[in-house]
Amino acid sequence: MAKPEVVAGLDMGSGRVTCLIGTPEPEGDRLRVLGGASVPCRGINGGVVVNILETKSAVSQAVEEAEAAAGVTVSELFLGVRGTHLQSFNNKGAFNIARTDREITAEDVQSVVANAKAIPLSSDREILHVIPQSFSLDRQRGVPNPVGMEGSLLEVDVHIVTASSAHLNNVMKAVAQAGFEVRELVYGLLATGEELVTPEEKDLGSLLVDLGGQSISLGVYSEGSLRYSKEIGVGSDFITRDLAVGLRTSMATAERLKITHGIAHSSLMNGDEEIEFSRVDGRTMDKVKASIMMNFILPRVEEIFTIIAEDLQGSSYADLVSPGGAILTGGGSLMRGVAAAAEEILGLQARVGIAHPEQVAGDEKWFSPVYATAMGLLTFAQVSRWGTGVARQTSRQRPAWMRRLTGLFEDLF
Repeated sequence: MAKPEVVAGLDMGSGRVTCLIGTPEPEGDRLRVLGGASVPCRGINGGVVVNILETKSAVSQAVEEAEAAAGVTVSELFLGVRGTHLQSFNNKGAFNIARTDREITAEDVQSVVANAKAIPLSSDREILHVIPQSFSLDRQRGVPNPVGMEGSLLEVDVHIVTASSAHLNNVMKAVAQAGFEVRELVYGLLATGEELVTPEEKDLGSLLVDLGGQSISLGVYSEGSLRYSKEIGVGSDFITRDLAVGLRTSMATAERLKITHGIAHSSLMNGDEEIEFSRVDGRTMDKVKASIMMNFILPRVEEIFTIIAEDLQGSSYADLVSPGGAILTGGGSLMRGVAAAAEEILGLQARVGIAHPEQVAGDEKWFSPVYATAMGLLTFAQVSRWGTGVARQTSRQRPAWMRRLTGLFEDLF
């Protein structure tokens, strides 16, 4: 019996390494998750490698545990990256059609996007993604697919994501030393958005918030495309640290208390139970009331969402996100009341994002926000390897145009 074709997504998060392994189902467009694992990593800080040996060890552990759960082995990975070294902006490109027939081809589309990404960059930075947002033909905006149409001037709006070359090299070195090949580098926010933000939310306007431990990824969608993305150097580990310091306990115990008993909004306070926990020495036991824990948690939650609100207001994209609201994901979204806090501070409807069963199948535990980016990487891998999904270009691996779900482009390579 032939072995199933498998693909692996590796999320290099704020302070964790998470891996999922999946395979396409024989019938239909869904991927099936075969296995996964998520392990802490002291070699990563805010998505940036600070210790290659520690990171290598965490990558090996995460992938090997995922392989054991899946019952398969993998040699290459779709690698999700994040961190404040990633920067993004929008740009435009134009291309004149000089041929007599003036019919737009896929090569013309490639040329206009190449013009849009012809920007000056410092020697220590490189383009990670060029994402077409919309096309114009002879000044007529809103053309979803110009291929096959006629015109003299083709224009495109794009979203460009750039990264520190050194940081990308360090991530890839850690993965290579663990014995795996990086098939493609992917901005984690893009992968997560493919999985969690519905087409309606992308069209109407929405905000994706990935609450990582040491960094937060923001993405604004409107008119079907990503219009704004930003990495912010705060995260849910700040809440954990406040609890650890306030209760004089370890970070591991504080994290468990935060997820199991923490409340991010006062409306969810029901009684004032006493919670037992161990002190920092791991042996001395103590008790704390839920109200005391909440006093440590709420100020930091308010600070985090205030930073997000201020960034959104300063971006000039705040008015675009009201219809679809905020979609929350990442480990920080696991705490009770996070959606309520987001609604109050951001002034938007908010929900915790869940992967769509129509796209991905598997054990319920893989649908946790902890695995959201790794799950999105599997969707991205399906785009690259099996030819369905959203078109984008990456510069690290082969330049590849992948067809949109609506059939926007044929694969050019």
